[in-house]
Amino acid sequence: MPTPSPQLASHAEPLDAAALAAAGYAAVVHLQEADSTMVEARRLAADPARRLPAVVIADRQTSGRGRRGAGWWQADGSLAASVVVDGQAVGLPATSPRPAWSLACGVALAETIRVHEPAIDVRIKWPNDLEVAGRKLAGIIVESDSGGGTIFGIGVNTAGSAQAAPAGLRDRIITLPDLVGRPLSRTHLLAGFLPRLRQLLRAMDADPGTLAARYVPLCGLAGRTLLLHVGAEQHAGICRGIAADGSLVIDTPAGRRSFASGSLTPPGSEWHS
Repeated sequence: MPTPSPQLASHAEPLDAAALAAAGYAAVVHLQEADSTMVEARRLAADPARRLPAVVIADRQTSGRGRRGAGWWQADGSLAASVVVDGQAVGLPATSPRPAWSLACGVALAETIRVHEPAIDVRIKWPNDLEVAGRKLAGIIVESDSGGGTIFGIGVNTAGSAQAAPAGLRDRIITLPDLVGRPLSRTHLLAGFLPRLRQLLRAMDADPGTLAARYVPLCGLAGRTLLLHVGAEQHAGICRGIAADGSLVIDTPAGRRSFASGSLTPPGSEWHS
């Protein structure tokens, strides 16, 4: 494992492993530096002796990534983590991730942030971002592994400032210190996130309408005119929230439609490190 510089070590807030264990994490892997927590989480998920749920946390990522090959930047010491859960144990079907999984992660994460910082109006941008006033505060990526585990990758700008970001990102992102003048404890955020996510996934399994109901007060797009990119096609219309399965609902000139995949970011405008 790479050895961090003294500067990195001094800026990385210590993690309370006991508090994370009390919150339900059976295994905690804390790395000072990693290519990507998703890569490390996949290795952990493939281990027959794995204990779940598990979390992989890195003080610094050198090759963080988002959806569709986009790059991911965070200030060192921000929350970069991948949580591995037993999909069967929380009612997730043994199929590739659906938009509902990413949105459930977003709901749980946004609700947890609001508990700690109630003055921040965190909103979800379908399907995998958290924003404040149109600027990205957090990103989510969800993947399945062949052993039945599901990996929820989360990156939250809990530390640092947008002014330290590369030039192409400074106007697109925001950090918690930018908003409230102080960082948010990674331990506190992770400890609140896992129980909330597991509860939500189980509730969705029991009642398919749960996700849409929890999503409504957090939706950052409802009533707005959107341009959705689906492959080479574009679909314009007014956002009407999400369907029970997490699909984006848009009133288009041709009528109301639901989209299970797509991007609200124009192709080619993604940031690449």
